[in-house]
Amino acid sequence: MRIKALAAIALAAMVINATGCAQNGDSGKTESGQSAAEQTVKEDNSTGNTQSSGEEDQILTKGPHGEQGVNADTITLSDEQKNAIKEGKFKVALCMHYGGNDWATAQINAIKDTCAELNMEVVAVTDANFSAEKQVSDIETVMALKPDAIISIPTDITATADAYKRAIDSGIKVVFMDNAMKDMEGGKDYVSCVSADSYGNGVAAARLLGEKLNGKGKVGMVYYDADFFVTNQRDAGFRDTLKKEFPDIEIVAEQGFTDENGCNEQADAILTQFPDIDGIYASWDIPMEGILSSVRAAGKEGKIALVAIDLGNNIALEIAKGTVVGVGAQMPYDQGVAETKLAALSLIGESTPAYVVCPAMKVDKENVLDAYKAVYHVDAPSWLLEADK
Repeated sequence: MRIKALAAIALAAMVINATGCAQNGDSGKTESGQSAAEQTVKEDNSTGNTQSSGEEDQILTKGPHGEQGVNADTITLSDEQKNAIKEGKFKVALCMHYGGNDWATAQINAIKDTCAELNMEVVAVTDANFSAEKQVSDIETVMALKPDAIISIPTDITATADAYKRAIDSGIKVVFMDNAMKDMEGGKDYVSCVSADSYGNGVAAARLLGEKLNGKGKVGMVYYDADFFVTNQRDAGFRDTLKKEFPDIEIVAEQGFTDENGCNEQADAILTQFPDIDGIYASWDIPMEGILSSVRAAGKEGKIALVAIDLGNNIALEIAKGTVVGVGAQMPYDQGVAETKLAALSLIGESTPAYVVCPAMKVDKENVLDAYKAVYHVDAPSWLLEADK
């Protein structure tokens, strides 16, 4: 088989990004011997829903199959569970859709850190560079390493489905990031799907833009033109919130993209057609970098309100400088921690929720330093502190 041949070649050539994992630290809050699902039900019953008290902790996104999102903060490990996980000395592999951005780096760091705390070995980290064919090969490759669990974000839920099914059928526990196969069920076929509150992040971006424009104006959207669940949710949250809460703001232009690094072209098209546009939204931070470049070239920096999703380093800097209004921020480090805990719980026979969500965070110049620490679990770097003065 061609796939098996590719897998053999890749296994020989791949540089395994492995972590020797010591038994140190605490991976979460201590609870008394309950499964994650039981703890979640307890939380749900005590509050009436899966939302925390603050508005930003509310879960607005439904799962890929319409599941109610469970707050990632409820996924905890008891001391007994931690000990069982450590004694298992489990192996984990990461199969990323793309590893070249700040979101992916934070996820990988969180998974490695949490694995280290739980005496789990990370045996491989792969990067498909948005290629479904490459990801299929990556999955076949890491299967040869016999991991107990794979944590992965699918590049294409149709093209990669068979590869994930082979991994699951071989006994490997699979935790999905952000998206899951249409014909698979969380808690049965795969362990769980963990995502940001993508719809909620779109809501946050719309509110930032609406407030900046005082509820009136004409705006454009630069969106990811693909059937990709999380970005579709973000864009829907943005559109719906403008329509509902800011009816005097009109979306006059929508430009789709498939290459995140070329979005100056989409921005140029919007600026050419609507030179007096008041604001532009982007589906995530890297496309916004291209939009900002185009806005600057047109001499309109500071005159057009810009919002996006994701607090990447470059966009955090622009928010601090005041050139970007703000973003709806994902919590990639927290997401990676939750994914690892869910994989570990499944490996000791515990039941887990089918869909787990990290709440959205609204970020602007007022809270960018605190937001940076919340998103990445490190203090704001000196360059961000300097820009925020």
